[in-house]
Amino acid sequence: MNLTLRFLTVLMLSMLASSFSTAQDYDLVITNGRVMDPETQFDAVANVGIKGNKIIIITDKAIKGHEEIDAKGLVVAPGFIDTHFHWTRPIGYKLALRDGVTTAMDLEAGVYGPRVSDWYQMHENNSQVNYGTGSGHEFARTKVMQNLPDEDLLDASWSVVKGRSSGTAWFEKVANLDEGNHMLTIIDEGLRQGALGVASTVGYMPGATAREMFEIQRVGANYGRPTAVHLRYTPGTVTTEANGAQEILTNAIALNSPAIINHYNNPGWELVQELLVKLRAQGHNVWGEIYPYAAGQTTINAAFIKPETWVEKLGNKYENTMQDPLTGDFYTMETYQEVLAKAPATQVVLYKMDPKAIPDWCRLPGVTFASDAMMLPGGWDEEPVWETPYEDIPNTHPRLAGTHGTCLRIAREEGIPLMQILAASSYNQAKYLGKTGLEAMKVRGRMQQGMIADITILDPKTVKDNATYAKGTLPTTGIPFVIVNGTIVVKDSKVLKGVNPGQPIRFPIEDKGRFEPLSIENWKNDYLVGDEFLQGGLDHGHVH
Repeated sequence: MNLTLRFLTVLMLSMLASSFSTAQDYDLVITNGRVMDPETQFDAVANVGIKGNKIIIITDKAIKGHEEIDAKGLVVAPGFIDTHFHWTRPIGYKLALRDGVTTAMDLEAGVYGPRVSDWYQMHENNSQVNYGTGSGHEFARTKVMQNLPDEDLLDASWSVVKGRSSGTAWFEKVANLDEGNHMLTIIDEGLRQGALGVASTVGYMPGATAREMFEIQRVGANYGRPTAVHLRYTPGTVTTEANGAQEILTNAIALNSPAIINHYNNPGWELVQELLVKLRAQGHNVWGEIYPYAAGQTTINAAFIKPETWVEKLGNKYENTMQDPLTGDFYTMETYQEVLAKAPATQVVLYKMDPKAIPDWCRLPGVTFASDAMMLPGGWDEEPVWETPYEDIPNTHPRLAGTHGTCLRIAREEGIPLMQILAASSYNQAKYLGKTGLEAMKVRGRMQQGMIADITILDPKTVKDNATYAKGTLPTTGIPFVIVNGTIVVKDSKVLKGVNPGQPIRFPIEDKGRFEPLSIENWKNDYLVGDEFLQGGLDHGHVH
């Protein structure tokens, strides 16, 4: 072999080796997409290289991988993070994925504290999205006041019907000191087992006093974790709604703890937003969420829709505000009373706001989008199963399937910056939760090198919601690819069966809880002048 031929052979082999090495560098490559990162405001056409579960490179240079997605004309965004998602089951996650969600957590209802580890174990290697939960105030209250067995208490899908059908003490009864300590111990156990914070539906529980709510938040504060709250008086008036937020925010400031105001897209939202913005400017880690719908969904025995509140105080009529999601029929006073007596945990859609306000909600700086995705009762494998066609899933509020698609469509129609929508869908959640010390959120919600590859790829020109109040289970379109922990889970707008890369979003389990039982004596020692003061302590120049 002459020198020239040998040189050409070596050069060719070198080029082949280089090409082979480049191809091996990345497991997945996303090419030609408009990469958008809300934290750094990066917004440019680039290529993304992923290896394992991490983003390794974002570059304008050509790269290759084992698998490639051509994202020309599409936006490559951080995977959406939903912190208020009740249907934590395969079919719920399937709809969430079509809406761009890569992490779904229930921080409003949460899980019965002693069974937080059971809940995470149920999801292990079975979940298509990342999953997390809070330690539930309502379930602790139900345990203490109704004495339900532990097997009847788990999460919203498993426990709401059983708990809310078990009597009225769970929401009406005022706790005595022993009952309060029992309740707080249960919530603390969930935090010990790694729950992300305290989940409170105090708006459903008028028996929960201001003291109870303060102590609930104190349990979370002991761990530096947030309390997420369905506010007292919600839904209510511009005054009562704001008062409900002020209760939680005042507690949070006094306790130096994070707080989340759930779905404040209700009367008084303007003031709640101003409170949140001003408190964050002072360094407090407090935030709020909205969903882009004028109606909510709840159980028919909710205290705030009793006639004396919903009709007499707020001036509403069941005939045009309360709807059966399964039939589309509106309630009358007679049908309300009848269903309330027979099936008190029946789901109803409740119209409460002017739709004209929705675009403004999408413009709120610092807000998070959260679906409040409603569920059907059941266990992990109960119907509707994963294979159920979307149109055959029993009807529910369209926010389950369409929250992010709705916000993206509204942004396009109203001229709202796309980066604002992406921040409210991903980065804001990760930023706030990351500040609590949650490591999993410090590496999500961002399109940056070294971050976890949870990625949503969408068409900004066509993405839209399809779910309606008449048929709330039709999936969002215009989101052709969703990647969870570096694995494609949605491909060409189809959710791939049996692909379960979801990881737990959880704090480490601790050896023992942090709650110390309350006592009147301890309170007096801390907040009353001591005996030595009364016996001459003033002469010593101090107050005990």
